[in-house]
Amino acid sequence: MAKLYLLLLAVLCGFRTSAQQKPKMYFTDTSATGIMVAKDPVVVKFKGRYLMYYSKQVFRNSADGMQGWNIGIAESKDLYNWHKVAEISPEAEYEKKGLCAPGALIRDGQVHLFYQTYGNGPKDAICHAQSADGLHFTRDASNPIFSPKGDWTNGRAIDAEVYFYKQQYFLYFATRDPAGQIQKQGVATAKAGSNFGREDWKQASDNSILYPALDWEGQCIEGASVIKRNNKLYMFYAGSYNNVPQQIGVAESKDGISWKRVSDKPFLANGAPGSWNTSESGHPCIFEDEDGQTYLFYQGNNDKGKSWYLSNLKIGWTKKGPYILPNQ
Repeated sequence: MAKLYLLLLAVLCGFRTSAQQKPKMYFTDTSATGIMVAKDPVVVKFKGRYLMYYSKQVFRNSADGMQGWNIGIAESKDLYNWHKVAEISPEAEYEKKGLCAPGALIRDGQVHLFYQTYGNGPKDAICHAQSADGLHFTRDASNPIFSPKGDWTNGRAIDAEVYFYKQQYFLYFATRDPAGQIQKQGVATAKAGSNFGREDWKQASDNSILYPALDWEGQCIEGASVIKRNNKLYMFYAGSYNNVPQQIGVAESKDGISWKRVSDKPFLANGAPGSWNTSESGHPCIFEDEDGQTYLFYQGNNDKGKSWYLSNLKIGWTKKGPYILPNQ
């Protein structure tokens, strides 16, 4: 009986240790005193190194956390171990209250960054900047380059994702309903030769292309990240607001505008009690490496947003869509 008790205790302790164990990638930004925050990751491989752009909070002076955001830049050789190398701080008048939630793509030897202003409520909008070294960026003279119009939206645009598909660029963004309560996805397009300026983007739908409808999605769908597989697009998205918990879902599309969910369940749920991401697994970035392997980057925490960490999981694919590779 004593041996059986010890065996059961060991098993239970083992499960507890496993639940609390940190993942292989576990990155945060501690460069602002007393604040361990890294959110909203996007990753590119540029000139032989991996670069990750992310939101970092430099101060907290409001109850809703709507101010004090910069964009951090980290570097890695293996996609798991990262160190910070630079930071993008507000320069222009339109971003003086903060900038964050970057999206990124590489074209013609330049990193193009699509980021949002923050702290302006319905007036937050998408901006564009570009860089020859991935660290120092020149702002687009036409910034902000996009905000939605129509009676379906309050005019806000955040969480930009730009993806080239069927000879045009798709700009996916999150906006809110006119009352500012429901967060949902919209899309704009630009021609293949676009310079990504304000005049190039045309709203492709006068309605939401993905609206929260499932219980776990709550009142929010945001943070879209897109990849092409199986001759169609897959969108990894964040469902529900932060720490509700936010979890990650997947939708698919053949034309980039009409989307349907792959499943009514989260693709990546928040962690079990005691784990590093108990409060959420959110804001995805699906990254395709040069060898075709894919990694899902995401944010998480276990203290309701007092701190934030970034991690990743390796993703496999079948004709039915993505799946999380085992033993991670």
